[in-house]
Amino acid sequence: QVQLVESGGGLVQPGGSLRLSCAASGFTSDDYTIGWFRQVPGKEREGVSSITLSDGDTEYADSVRGRFPISRDNAKRTVYLQMNALKPEDTAVYNCAATWGLVATLWKPEYNYWGQGLQVTVSS
Repeated sequence: QVQLVESGGGLVQPGGSLRLSCAASGFTSDDYTIGWFRQVPGKEREGVSSITLSDGDTEYADSVRGRFPISRDNAKRTVYLQMNALKPEDTAVYNCAATWGLVATLWKPEYNYWGQGLQVTVSS
């Protein structure tokens, strides 16, 4: 079975950085995609970034492009979201998600498996 384990959330000051990790298990090949999503109370969940494992194709939301590079370590089956120049509006619960196939998309219905969620708070 597919399982996603997230780590790296926490509290950081504006302008600071955090790195989120998503470790995947249960995939039998690298033909899958990992995406990061976030949600704040009263708002729709939004896609942040995604990456395909086998070829590293990426997609970014306009709000984070240039600030949040996404990368992967295929040997560890782990995806990293490096969050730089953090702003208070980045505060949210972040989830990683996965789907079979190589589609770097931010469209939520494409994803079948979800991590447990972690809190990122940007505040002074």
